This record gives sequence, C-alpha cells and structure tokens, in this order.
Amino acid sequence: MGLLTFMARRFVAGKTAKAALRAVRKLNDRGIAATLDILGENVTNRDEATRATDAYTELFDLIAREGVDSTVSVKLTSIGLDIDDGFCLENLRRVARAAARHNNFVRVDMEGSPYTQRTLDIVHKTFAESPNVGAVIQSYLYRSETDVEALNAAGIKTRLCKGAYREPNDIAFPDKRDVNANYSKLMRMLLEHGPNPAIATHDTKLINEWKALVAQNGVGKDQFEFQMLYGIRNALQRKLAAEGYRVRCYVPFGTHWLPYFLRRLRERRANVFFVLRNLFRR
Repeated sequence: MGLLTFMARRFVAGKTAKAALRAVRKLNDRGIAATLDILGENVTNRDEATRATDAYTELFDLIAREGVDSTVSVKLTSIGLDIDDGFCLENLRRVARAAARHNNFVRVDMEGSPYTQRTLDIVHKTFAESPNVGAVIQSYLYRSETDVEALNAAGIKTRLCKGAYREPNDIAFPDKRDVNANYSKLMRMLLEHGPNPAIATHDTKLINEWKALVAQNGVGKDQFEFQMLYGIRNALQRKLAAEGYRVRCYVPFGTHWLPYFLRRLRERRANVFFVLRNLFRR
C-alpha cells in the first residue's frame, strides 16, 4: 500500500478539490491549463450519482472563485450511466448548465466499449442544448472514424486519445502500429472539419506529426490544444507551452484514487510500463 500511495501521488492531485486546485494553479503558473476530474466510476446508487453531480456543479463554482484556468472532465458512469440513461442525461445537463453559468466547458470522458454508443448519444443530446459540452474518441476502436465524422458534422469539440481499456480484437485494433495509424487518420479528419480539437497523446512522433500538419495548413496555435495526463511527461508539457502551444493537463483527484489507479494498471499491461517509465521523469 505504501508503494502504491507513493506512485499514485505522482498521478493523482490529492483527495480534495482544494488540493487539486493548488495543483492547477501551479500548472497555470507554467502556462499550462487544466481539466479537473473527480475520481469515481460505475456508480450504481442514485443518491451517490446525485452527490457526484452536485460535486461537479460545485467544482465550477470553485474554479471561478479561485480564478484558475481549468475546465472539467466527467465520466458518465460516475453520474448514473449504469443506473439509467435518462437519469444520467439529466445529470449531465445539470453539469453543463453549471459550466455555462461560468462560461466554462465540460468534456465527457470515454470509457470502455460497452458505453461508447450510449455516451455519444448523451453527448449529442446535451450538446443540442449546451454547446459547451465536448466528447472523447479513442483511436484504437474500429468505429471511431464514423464517430469522428458525426461529431465533426455536429460541431462538437473532440479530444482524440488512443484508448486505455482492454478491448477484444473484434472491436479494437490489437496492434499498436494500427492504433497509431488510425490516430493519424483521425487527426487529419479533426484538422479539416473539427472545431478546436484536443490532441491527447504523450507520443512525441504523433505530436510532431500534428505540429507539421497545422503548420502546413496555416492553422493557428489558438485553434487546438495538446492534452496530457497529470504527472506524465511534465517537461514535454512545459516545452510545448513555452513554444506557444495551448497545453491542457488532465488532473484527477478524489478519495477513490486506489480503485482508479489499480484499474488503470490492470486494464492493459502497457499501462504498468508507462507508469513506471514516467514515475521519476520530470
């Protein structure tokens, strides 16, 4: 437990919103924006999902009060997706309204493939009322090209990541090279038709590929952003910010850090090596 706590402290910004906001302020001081995530997934109790929704709405108040540069990211299973889609939709609408009161933004995280379609359905429905709602697409899923087309057509801001959940080969590319090739394809789709895309990767090759694409196409540095995880490749985050790129760091916090951390390690063997490689890297 001691080692796990030590490791988690590198990648989780404490147990409270106060601790997380301190971490966000430090990032802001280095020219890096943030998106805050309250840890907790797969809630099956309505009261607990309602409390989680309340916590997200209050988080926007705290962000505004502290004057920090941060959006919010939310997993739908934390606010009722495992209970009822309609209940979850109403909770997300409430979070989106809280974001709108402060001229802020909420990004709906993508979870495992059993939730993909339901998550996107809820995002599209919420976006129709609240344009300050965004989505996440995982490049390792075969379906993602079609999903990006639909998100682009709707004008929904999309974060592109590779995907961290363990998925069967009939749903996701099993080979890393194919995942990266699909990431490149989806980047180009977002570049051509996606509003303010978020390129979420720690892969230097893909980052450099994106930088070359935007330069070739005359896309301004204010029309997209790079996104990375808290505690991962900190020096690269600072370097990109110093080069004038918008960089946003995903900052998770909360008391449910242990289930979150262990789940990330269990999901894919590559995650273990990724964490270990970055544990002492600054």
